[in-house]
Amino acid sequence: MSLSSHHGQPLINVVDLEATCWDGPTPPGQSNEVIEIGLCIFDPATRERRSRHQIVVKPGRSEVSEFCTRLTGWTAAQVASGVSFAEACRQLRREFRSDSRLMVSWGGYDFRQIGRQCAATSTPFPFARHLDLKAAHRDFYRLPTRLGLGQAVEQAGLTFEGRAHLGADDAWNVAALLSQLLEDGYTLPVVSPGA
Repeated sequence: MSLSSHHGQPLINVVDLEATCWDGPTPPGQSNEVIEIGLCIFDPATRERRSRHQIVVKPGRSEVSEFCTRLTGWTAAQVASGVSFAEACRQLRREFRSDSRLMVSWGGYDFRQIGRQCAATSTPFPFARHLDLKAAHRDFYRLPTRLGLGQAVEQAGLTFEGRAHLGADDAWNVAALLSQLLEDGYTLPVVSPGA
């Protein structure tokens, strides 16, 4: 797959993470860790979602709780066969050019969580640039508050596709909102690589 669309504009990685979580305080000795990186490759020139991907990540210092399974659908057995977090970051750079493409997510959590986990595991940070689409959506439509993903999809008159809190499906729906924003006249920020 080429680095850019056929119109010369760089492709975008729309990313949504799922991480270990608990219904209450974090258990002693554990911490939130990525268990899924959902990704949709988006072509800003055509406003089309090109493909949907999923990297399953095996947590190293936490366990998948029953609450986490109810929320995300991921079980401890499923994520046990995932790749390490470091390998997932390598895949992002190698297969999805994450170090040169804009990363778009719904809110800042995904970008910050990757950063925290990279720092905790001495893993090189895989992303160059980030756009918080939740904030951009609020500002562009002059909304009083930032909407949750499901609310924003509904407000846009779209139908949520797939399962909420499954990273690959959430990324797919975030990309639909990005397409709608661009259609309504939103302009992507121009940021030089590494800035």
